[in-house]
Amino acid sequence: MILPSALEAIGATPLVRLRHTVPAGAAQVLVKLEGGNPTGSYKDRMALAMIEGAEASGVLRPGQRVVEFTGGSTGSSLAFVCAVKGYPLTVVSSDAFAEEKLRTIRAFGADLIVVPSENGRITPDLFVRMRHEVDRVVERDNAFWTDQFNNTDALRGYRLLGKELLAELPAVDVFTAGVGTGGLLVGVGQTIRPSTGRLVALEPTSSPMLTSGYGGPHRVEGLATGIVPPLLTPGAYDEARAVDEAEARQLVKQLAQRDGVFAGTSSALNILGAIQLATELTPDQTVVTVAADTGLKYLTGDLYV
Repeated sequence: MILPSALEAIGATPLVRLRHTVPAGAAQVLVKLEGGNPTGSYKDRMALAMIEGAEASGVLRPGQRVVEFTGGSTGSSLAFVCAVKGYPLTVVSSDAFAEEKLRTIRAFGADLIVVPSENGRITPDLFVRMRHEVDRVVERDNAFWTDQFNNTDALRGYRLLGKELLAELPAVDVFTAGVGTGGLLVGVGQTIRPSTGRLVALEPTSSPMLTSGYGGPHRVEGLATGIVPPLLTPGAYDEARAVDEAEARQLVKQLAQRDGVFAGTSSALNILGAIQLATELTPDQTVVTVAADTGLKYLTGDLYV
């Protein structure tokens, strides 16, 4: 099949079963490999939904500049979508995030503003300073801010992921995912909740806002921004759990070398949380999660050293 646009290549990602990193007697753990999207990230779904939603409502005009602050993957995805659709884009990010992501943003032709971090750590203050840069771009260039933390159009992109799961599975006993904007968990949940037992939100133990009420420094890109994200409304999930970041980072190589799942820290945190949940269930039950992106984005850092 010949697709009319690279945007049509978003979605329809594979769902695989982990066979070697899940303990015997546990529920089966299925992982949606979102690295199969054009920029290698599940954020492609969100970026397209936000831009198309803005086009449909008329708040984004032809040729208008778009701006967003991001840990990198949203920026890469927006850069891809805006390149195809012809919108200039400014991305605000930081040196706390993988260099591969920043280079990808530039490769698609977007302008990039890099806000310095505190020793490479992701802190709540970092996102505040990044947001200030967005405000400057909006004022200077009359840019459209996609506002990924509040933009409900993003949920439409993730509902499509939920529909894919329902087409692939008779039922989902547990769906679990780490929380950044909260859009993935909420959007998928809106689609699959009638057929699932539980929706479980995950976060690193080093920044347990959902489970303990406070944020902190960590190195899990894309998750735990130090706030309860507005999209994660009360009742949108059943339970929140904190997962040890160091243990997730140790799992990364095991996933690649034993199950062939090549991914980053946030994906490993998702999968570790899924495995922990699976040990509490029976072998005939199913836990589903997402490998958010591909390990190709993390090779210059210390994750795969």
